[in-house]
Amino acid sequence: MKKPNFIERFIKKPFLTVFVVILVAAAILYIEYQKPDISNAKPEKTDAQKDLKYPIAPDFVGIGRWINSEPLKIEQLRGKVVLVDFWTYTCINCIRTLPYLKEWDKKYRDKGLVIVGVHTPEFEFEKKYENVLKAVNDYQLKYAVAQDNNYATWSVYQNRYWPHKFLIDVDGYIRYDHIGEGAYDETEKMIQLLLKERMERLNKKNGINVNITKPSDMPEFQKIGTPEIYFGYQFDRGNLGYQGLKPDSTTDFKISPSPYKNYVYLSGKWKYSIDNMELVSDEGEILLIFEAKKVNIVAGSENGSDAYVYLDNNPLNEKNKGNDVQLNANFSVSKINEFKLYNLVSAGNYGTHALDIAAVGKGFKIYTFTFG
Repeated sequence: MKKPNFIERFIKKPFLTVFVVILVAAAILYIEYQKPDISNAKPEKTDAQKDLKYPIAPDFVGIGRWINSEPLKIEQLRGKVVLVDFWTYTCINCIRTLPYLKEWDKKYRDKGLVIVGVHTPEFEFEKKYENVLKAVNDYQLKYAVAQDNNYATWSVYQNRYWPHKFLIDVDGYIRYDHIGEGAYDETEKMIQLLLKERMERLNKKNGINVNITKPSDMPEFQKIGTPEIYFGYQFDRGNLGYQGLKPDSTTDFKISPSPYKNYVYLSGKWKYSIDNMELVSDEGEILLIFEAKKVNIVAGSENGSDAYVYLDNNPLNEKNKGNDVQLNANFSVSKINEFKLYNLVSAGNYGTHALDIAAVGKGFKIYTFTFG
């Protein structure tokens, strides 16, 4: 595959993109600030105390299929500590929390912790049971996973985010919740506190492992200068380098000779669909100037497509290729088949780079860019 020829121009992103990112971050920080400090939290003794402070956890409703479990009800889990995790399998923020959930499941399952992953899809293909089942197996999740395709349980929990974790005590009260990544030590300490309450209720010795799960390879979020980018018109956040696109229209795109940082540019014929851009011509190109260390795409192709990946006009190499990229003598390529998250770039350091994807194969669909 011939290397694309374009001019790198690292231009600062416009004010609007910065404002949106700051606004979203501020909203999440405000919500987190309202939560109680658990650093010196003590076990709650009576339901009367709890009624004044905590809501009762809603039940699981509208669940289509269950994985790793028979159908569960909150009522039948009374006496257990329950962690409800809203997630979806292509969400990079959700994926980065899974090692912690798996470790907590392993450490505390026999102490009374029950984890329920409520899988609420962001994209249409995430509604397929087979896709969710494969993801659960690929990530080696052993705890219960519920398919909430119609957002029923999502709605009764008044949820708006992926991921979002709720901790429910032995009496069915929501005692803690956390939005997004991070706060792993805080969350685990709350798990330990609730399990201690359970042990006291059962007149058993504590026996809780108080060692805190150590972070894995966590991103340095302050060094990521590019927000998550959506391609479909339903979730468009204004990061496509074109204005006035009509929903479900097909356009023969040209890449701008002066691309802005954090904006996506295309060449070839693409259909602007509800949650993706679909390649209509046999070949197409995607250009993005980004600031991060790792780059992922959510993509898929029913008939199979190839994505030739170039970083700063060069094929990837062993030092910067992602897990889903194969190296050849003259090119680096990701085979796009199943609909999932593909890791394309995994550089050693954070920085600003030009990413070019030469897509080959009509029917290639791209949904998002995410960064680490």
